[in-house]
Amino acid sequence: MSTATATARRVIERPSKRASWGQVASTFGIVLIVIYCLAPFYWMLVSSLRPDTEIFDNSWWPAHPSLENYEAVFGAKNNFAQGLVNSLIVSVVVTIVALAIATFASYALARLDFRGKGFLLLVVLATSMFPLVAIIVPLLKNFSDWGWINTYQAMIIPDLSFSLPLAVWNLTSFFRQMPQELEQSAMVDGCTPGQAFRKIILPLAAPGIFTTAIIIFIGAWNEFLVAVTMINDPQMQPATVLLSKFTGASQFNTPFGSQMAAGVVMTLPLVIMVLLFQRRIVAGLAAGG
Repeated sequence: MSTATATARRVIERPSKRASWGQVASTFGIVLIVIYCLAPFYWMLVSSLRPDTEIFDNSWWPAHPSLENYEAVFGAKNNFAQGLVNSLIVSVVVTIVALAIATFASYALARLDFRGKGFLLLVVLATSMFPLVAIIVPLLKNFSDWGWINTYQAMIIPDLSFSLPLAVWNLTSFFRQMPQELEQSAMVDGCTPGQAFRKIILPLAAPGIFTTAIIIFIGAWNEFLVAVTMINDPQMQPATVLLSKFTGASQFNTPFGSQMAAGVVMTLPLVIMVLLFQRRIVAGLAAGG
């Protein structure tokens, strides 16, 4: 009897040991991923605080932290503050317009039955697979003919063409997860289809819409190729383009400290936004399947 009891205990203990080793491995993997993702940002932050005399120092923290690089970034020479405003304008407009179009289009693709719906959804997705470098020259020719060079629409329209397919695909998957009984119950209670969509579906779809908005905003905020091709007026260039044109005391001097400081200024708002709304983002991605 005692032998059987001891054997049973060993059998019961083995899964717990395996589970503990699995937890250790999972935790170790997560730590490695976090370090891999955060190490470049940490080094960029530390380098932005180094004075020019310590910029190539390999210490984990500068011996004499300084904000001189941030002062240089926002100096009149770089026009970086105006670049941030331009980036914000383009990103906000792209996000709002893309969400407005994609929400209605995705709901129609998820709820309405019509011939060619699946093919249409594949076409929408396929449009995002064209490499931007392949269509940048025709866009430049058309925008030059239309007088759109050095305008906001020269950045907004191409950004929309690549943001919309992603938004439509993501939101279509999200709307498909919502039971159709929601609209049917609302219409039984006297709501029109439009009222059911506005009062029932949209509030429930908020996590997916919010997550899609964050993804679109980040993509528009980081866009570079279209802006550097279409915009040559320093007053209209976004922050990504201005950052690439930072110059030092001479043409052979690269201002690494100022570039790092500008990178921190551009990245920090996105990091804060994701950290503040991480629960909504995770909920939206999980609900969208």
